[in-house]
Amino acid sequence: MKSTCTHLLLLFVVFISACSPKGPYALTNKFYKDKTKDFTETIKQELPATLTDSSGMAIPSEFVGTVNFGIRKPNFVIIHFTAQDSVQQTLKTFTVTTTQTSAHYVIAKNGKVFHMVNDYLRANHAGLGKWGSVTDMNSCSIGIEIDNNSQERFTDQQINSLLILLAQLKKAYNIPQANFIGHQDFAPKRKPDPGPLFPWKTLAQHGFGFWSDDLLELPPENFDYTIALKLIGYDTSDLNAAVVAFKRHFVQTDITPQLTQLDLNVLYNVYVKYSGQ
Repeated sequence: MKSTCTHLLLLFVVFISACSPKGPYALTNKFYKDKTKDFTETIKQELPATLTDSSGMAIPSEFVGTVNFGIRKPNFVIIHFTAQDSVQQTLKTFTVTTTQTSAHYVIAKNGKVFHMVNDYLRANHAGLGKWGSVTDMNSCSIGIEIDNNSQERFTDQQINSLLILLAQLKKAYNIPQANFIGHQDFAPKRKPDPGPLFPWKTLAQHGFGFWSDDLLELPPENFDYTIALKLIGYDTSDLNAAVVAFKRHFVQTDITPQLTQLDLNVLYNVYVKYSGQ
């Protein structure tokens, strides 16, 4: 009986929260505000370094505030698909502590944009991976999740909102054109998103990432595709995974781990573009 009453009480609390004029995310919004306050207090601390030598003797230390500093800003944008059934499911995933995952933005099928983490804060969206020399992508990137179950085409409303958002981010943080990539680009051994249905060509036409030209030249005889993939940014420790990730992004009609002559032509063309940055 006690268990039943407790269950009913929890249901009542959930119902009241959902009907609250502050909305169903009032509690998570409060948690977010409290946590950012903690970060603010941490930033305000002006503590000298606490150091000791090998004998345990304290090393003299003093805090002196400089006048030359600024807040850290993102330098990459990583695009994901949610691989879930609805934007509501994704918002729930990102508002419970058990998942330990999040993103800065979520874009619904109708184009609505949910901003979930301040751009200057670190979201848990990229995980383990490597792009060029970057291994901690969460610390230097903005993660954008697009509501998509991985088997469907992205809606026009989503792509329109995404392009507007990317333009704002690129301008605000001076993000290089080459630094708009997908989750699979960064983590080819683990992740498939945003997948071969994502319109990378459209993004490149607006200055977000690169795409191959319509007229392609044959690569030189000494062209090393492994080196080219690595110089673009791919982790080639698993070469097949790197090839698949490249083809899902830049070829899309064929996502096997084999490189055809057309694939090599595309790779060479894209490699030249990245090398020119």
